[in-house]
Amino acid sequence: MYSMEDNNAKGAEQANPFPFNNLFLIKGLVTGKNDFWRYLFGIVAAFLGYLSFQLIMMIPLLSSALSNGVTMAEITRNPNLLFNPEVVGVNKSLLLALMMGMFVFTLLFLWLAIRFVQQKSLRSIITGFERIRWSRYFFSFFLWGTLIVLLTVGTYLVSPQDIELRFNAGPFFTLVFVALIFIPIQTATEELIFRGYLMQGLALLFKNGIIPLIITSILFGLMHASNPEAKAHGLMIMMPYYIFFGAFLAVLTLLDEGSELALGIHCANNLFSSLLVTSKNSVLQTDAIFYTAVENPGSEFIVWTILAALCFFILQKKYKLTNWKLLIR
Repeated sequence: MYSMEDNNAKGAEQANPFPFNNLFLIKGLVTGKNDFWRYLFGIVAAFLGYLSFQLIMMIPLLSSALSNGVTMAEITRNPNLLFNPEVVGVNKSLLLALMMGMFVFTLLFLWLAIRFVQQKSLRSIITGFERIRWSRYFFSFFLWGTLIVLLTVGTYLVSPQDIELRFNAGPFFTLVFVALIFIPIQTATEELIFRGYLMQGLALLFKNGIIPLIITSILFGLMHASNPEAKAHGLMIMMPYYIFFGAFLAVLTLLDEGSELALGIHCANNLFSSLLVTSKNSVLQTDAIFYTAVENPGSEFIVWTILAALCFFILQKKYKLTNWKLLIR
């Protein structure tokens, strides 16, 4: 059987015995066992990992919330109260670690399914190449992180009335420690599921890349539909951001034939956001440097679109991402 581990990109394109030209999609076809039920098993396993830790986590959070004066009726009406550290009465960084722990279990259960049921490696759902291209990961990480830092500092300098400096060294450095451990795991888990596992699995089903791109982007958006900011501002406002962010990462994954760029951007987005700015409706309530009481998701989406376009332009020029046919096949 043809193996991507033993052939380079040029040879694969010349042979082209597959329904794809995209090395990343080919990787999903030629590695491991790819029956539909195995992919379904993997998704169910990942969900059970997420759910099992969430149920475990809910016990101490529920107990803390009740002892802090929150009623079961209030929790029933708004389960997100359990993720508000002030309401529950727990340390913000501890709550962040508990929330991120769900993704540790999710990734573990997904890996077990991939390794023992599908006989694949995690690398096979990360990149279409023989080795993970770490230089791409770190370049995109620092590029997106730099854009977020510049935007945040610029906002503070231009509109100091909209963003308040709340730096507190002790809690902040505790946050840095927790975030550096758990957020890379959280973002990697989401990327491996949506831009990796599901992208390849759906490509085998539809024999192209564009339909998996659309489906995984919508599913990525739906996964975030219960976030506090979505409930506060409405799905019609927040869903375009979630879906377009997923599509942005999916396009990069297919054009670059691997998810290294997407992994770096997603990690930088969540890490720098959690360290720099928090607000009343942020999904991650942290001891960030800044606090903003002004939330305008419409304007923020426009700014995000500009940053994404700039980021894509730089990555396209650096890595010559010009073969748009890779989005289809």
